[in-house]
Amino acid sequence: MTGLFPIESFIFFPEKEIWTSPSDGGMEHEDVYLPCQDGVTIHGWFIPGSGETAMLFFHGNGGNISHRIEKIRLLCYPEISSLMIDYHGYGLSQGKPSEASCYLDALTSWNFLTQTRGIDPKRIALFGESLGGAVAIDLAVKKEVGAVILESTFTSIGEVAGRFIPGAGMFLKGKFNSLSKISSLKAPLLILHGDGDELVPYALGRKLFAEANEPKEFFTIKGAHHNDTYDVGGQTYVQVIRRFINRYL
Repeated sequence: MTGLFPIESFIFFPEKEIWTSPSDGGMEHEDVYLPCQDGVTIHGWFIPGSGETAMLFFHGNGGNISHRIEKIRLLCYPEISSLMIDYHGYGLSQGKPSEASCYLDALTSWNFLTQTRGIDPKRIALFGESLGGAVAIDLAVKKEVGAVILESTFTSIGEVAGRFIPGAGMFLKGKFNSLSKISSLKAPLLILHGDGDELVPYALGRKLFAEANEPKEFFTIKGAHHNDTYDVGGQTYVQVIRRFINRYL
């Protein structure tokens, strides 16, 4: 608790209503309900692909998985299997979000793909957008994943908040600190960032990239802001990600 407000209220902006589903976009899918070790059940969509590779997708701090269906269709369907999950408190998932619960959600969804579905860990790419990038990095330094893709993500959430709210960086210090973890990442890494990002400055994406190990790639989405990356990036955006997955998985 900081002052009158919990720290989580500055970080998480979940929506409960599911606006659409993968089937509305022509993709067959399975609703999955995954029990976490804390007793909370989270919800996700598993969309099977024709190949042996899979993408585990972690969204940002707002909305829920129903806002990311088109992105998954563009990047994965129909060859790559995908699992989209909602964190604690988002969409149909139970509980309340926190940094610890996000990491637990990631581990739970990873176990579903590798144990329940039997997918080879080395054939799984983690995709994290914005806050989801921090979730992906945390999981990737704990597990031997195939590859990591980060979009519009940050060094730490405190460094982002401090640019907009004076003093915010102090009480969010240490929260979702990817900069302290990324040097332990061994998997191939792709970072994408719009050079017009108004929420997570482009410079933070470059700073995170500088601390990462090889093999790594950085793709600048020219003219893109925080929430229009695949619209602005267009077919080139899709091709960069698909090429990266094909190269390492």
